[in-house]
Order: sequence, then C-alpha cells, then structure tokens
Amino acid sequence: MGTVKKIIRVLLAGGLGGVVNSLALWLFGMLGITPALGFMMQPELSMPWLMPRVVQGALWGLLLLLPFWADAPYRKGLVLSLPLWLVMLFVVFPMKMQAGMFGLSLGPGAPLWALFFTVLWGLTATFFLQKVWRNDVA
Repeated sequence: MGTVKKIIRVLLAGGLGGVVNSLALWLFGMLGITPALGFMMQPELSMPWLMPRVVQGALWGLLLLLPFWADAPYRKGLVLSLPLWLVMLFVVFPMKMQAGMFGLSLGPGAPLWALFFTVLWGLTATFFLQKVWRNDVA
C-alpha cells in the first residue's frame, strides 16, 4: 500500500480516537462520573473545544506508523497511549490548563483519568485500523 494512503489512514484513526476520547470525557463529566471519582474536569461540548482535540488526536495517530507489534495491534495502541498520557501530565495540565503538574488541581484522580482517556484514544484508533482496514498500515 502507498505511503500516502497509510498516512491518511492513521490520521483518520487518530482523529477518530480524538473524537471518542473527547466525547467520553464530556459524557463522563456531564453524568457526574469523573467529578464523583476525583477528576473535576467537566468540559462544555463545543466546536472550539472539540476540534483541537481531534486534530491533535489525528497527529498522534502518526505514531501508529511505527513498525512494531503489527500482530498485536491493541497492545500497540495501549503502548502508544503512554506518550500521549505523559504529555497530558507534564505539558497540557501544567502549561496549557494551569492545572498543576499531573493535573492535580483538577483533583487527585486526574492522572488516572487522563490515563483512562488516553488509552481510550489508543484502543479506538487501533480498533478502527484493525476492523476497517484490517490493520494493513504497520
């Protein structure tokens, strides 16, 4: 398969992961699940909030091009979620959201919830590649 097709597919998979991640974060907040369990992030579902998250998810999807664990795509998705989680803890929370290191000003559950939502991104992206394109990307 051509390189351009592979890039488009992982961008779409990553973007879809960003959509699922964002909708889950919004829904869990709206239903009061995350606040009840120590994560005080209840975003408003809006295009200005959603679109950057989808674009960033798409760009993170480029990691799916890395040629390892082609025979274990879900493990690959889990592992590739970890760099995204670390960026959340050490860059996004403290610098973009002014939520402190690890996002702890959003509650003690912030690091674990961030891990949950980033893993959701990775599993969604790899599921999409596996089921829609039979994982012929990497």
